[in-house]
Amino acid sequence: MSTTPEQLSTDLSFRRYNEGEEKWKRWQDKIFEGDHSYKCPTYIQAVPPCQGSCPSGEDIRGWLNIVRGIEKPPAGVPWQEYAFRRMTDANPFPSVMGRVCPAPCESGCNRNQVEDFVGINSIEHFIGEWALEHGLAFPKPERETGKKVAIIGGGPAGLACAYQLRRKGHACTIFDSNEHLGGMMRYGIPGYRTPRDVLDGEIKRIIDMGVEVRLNTQVGKDVSLEDLRRDFDAVFVGLGAQSGSPLPIPGAEASNCIDGTTFLRAFNDGRLKHVGKRVVVVGGGDTAMDVAAVARRLGHITRDPEESAQKDPVLGQMEQDVATAAQQEGADVLIAYRRTVAEMPATKHEVEAVTREGVRIMTCVAPVSAVLGADGRAVALRVIKVDWVNKKMVPQAGSEFDIPCDVIVSALGQTVDFTGLEEFKNNRGLVSADKNYQVANKPGVFTGGDIVRPHLLTTAIGHAWIAAEGIDRHLRGEELEKRPKIDVHYFDLERKMIEKGLKLEETHEPLRGTDASSVAVHNYENRSDRYVVTHEELFLGHFLHTPRNVREIVHLDEKSAVGNFEERIVALTEAQAQAEATRCMSCGQCFECDNCIVYCPQTAVKKVPKAQATTGRYVYTEYDRCIGCHICMDVCPTGYIKMGLEV
Repeated sequence: MSTTPEQLSTDLSFRRYNEGEEKWKRWQDKIFEGDHSYKCPTYIQAVPPCQGSCPSGEDIRGWLNIVRGIEKPPAGVPWQEYAFRRMTDANPFPSVMGRVCPAPCESGCNRNQVEDFVGINSIEHFIGEWALEHGLAFPKPERETGKKVAIIGGGPAGLACAYQLRRKGHACTIFDSNEHLGGMMRYGIPGYRTPRDVLDGEIKRIIDMGVEVRLNTQVGKDVSLEDLRRDFDAVFVGLGAQSGSPLPIPGAEASNCIDGTTFLRAFNDGRLKHVGKRVVVVGGGDTAMDVAAVARRLGHITRDPEESAQKDPVLGQMEQDVATAAQQEGADVLIAYRRTVAEMPATKHEVEAVTREGVRIMTCVAPVSAVLGADGRAVALRVIKVDWVNKKMVPQAGSEFDIPCDVIVSALGQTVDFTGLEEFKNNRGLVSADKNYQVANKPGVFTGGDIVRPHLLTTAIGHAWIAAEGIDRHLRGEELEKRPKIDVHYFDLERKMIEKGLKLEETHEPLRGTDASSVAVHNYENRSDRYVVTHEELFLGHFLHTPRNVREIVHLDEKSAVGNFEERIVALTEAQAQAEATRCMSCGQCFECDNCIVYCPQTAVKKVPKAQATTGRYVYTEYDRCIGCHICMDVCPTGYIKMGLEV
């Protein structure tokens, strides 16, 4: 989590040892003891926690090093484009994700131990915007394999899978039952959070790679699964969880009780113009926050009582032109949640935003029933107060009360519509798949996204990348490989050397460099597939207290929120993005600070000759000089240097 203002005001201490610790009585003793340890520096590339926390597996440290100028782009390539190419190895939607991803990478950022996380999400937003403004496109494949893949679902998983497969030269056809591509990015998130020109621009880049699209086509109804198996070499099932869950209470069948997914879809389709005066939203996730925010913006309609005005209280559709016959006012929106605000799974800043905009949050209450009026519509939501004992919800007997309302919205999660695809459904209402996201007992059928595990949009993107890797191996007739423990994109030293024109040996161990190999620096090892570097391994004293460059967010209040569908987030400037990237501590990889060179008492640590140097290949050790004093490891800010292999 981000650092609080109170924590920012406290004095920081970066002492290597705390009071009472007796690991070494004197630092000189440590040096003299080290000279007969027979341990010398090893250069260990590990995964930073931001990257290990990213569901799409982006090489976050890599593209941050590009933005900050540590890693240089090839001649003639702007650094913004080079960062974009590195970023989109994993995620083809940087501008969308830079806006809506809750950024678990930032919660895992080691910089939180200094003062505050690095604004990874905001820099991604900047790069995504730059790419759209400059018309960057994805290159078409250099060769076609002749293999065809059917992709069921045109949401983030289906589109990301098509993108990764086209990069490998496979033909792709997306089948989607909607009128437009985008899935939950389009129909499940309000348009003011994912501007349609941005979403359409990032989707177009993928389609322009040569992806065929069949819209308004439901597999299992308009085209059979058997047809796909016959006409295609592999199938990817990327259905999203686009069906909402109704409230499991009596009276929930009333016409003005609606699920959150249907509510947001009606708004994004343009069918939802106004809501009732009083709206109750049940739930505490991001969908609940989006529903509440939309309801506040839409408001209700106050009419002249002499006018006849029949309306649908769910979608708020009016018979007459509201511009001339009505005045819009803000709806009274209340969120009812069974736990506390602190326990809400919704993104913290979204909870703060809806509260600021006039939404009330009622906690520790559980729905009991919908109170119906004479016409069969809900007029109130009956709730009961609850306590939590040993993590179990305990209702308070006799504490029921009614919350008057015109509309009840259930935001308790989403489900997958398996109509026509029932053969894939398991007993949990999802699809069972292995580590390669191949459907159990269905060779050649892969899956990903909410249909496997309802989670974030970026999670679906990560699933799609791994599934595309599996599909590619399947189409080439190869066995599916065992996926690494930490399954992410990481900095590839070999690729960087090839990019610089350095000659590689014909035979070498790709993960290690020795004193007899030119592939990498001596005693280099890439442990990115299995090891995350923690803040305890860093020298935090190297990093000065530097406040985060925060994106400007337009804050609305109760009055200004009504009818306001303008985007709230303002992208960083180029200077701000670069300044923010310099706050990255490059955990687990050298960022060329020269500490090890400056502090080595034996001048054993040296720079790699410039003609042979690349990012990740900056220093080396003359082991004939090294006495194993450990100083280079102690002053390495990134935890890249370890004392390990004997000479």
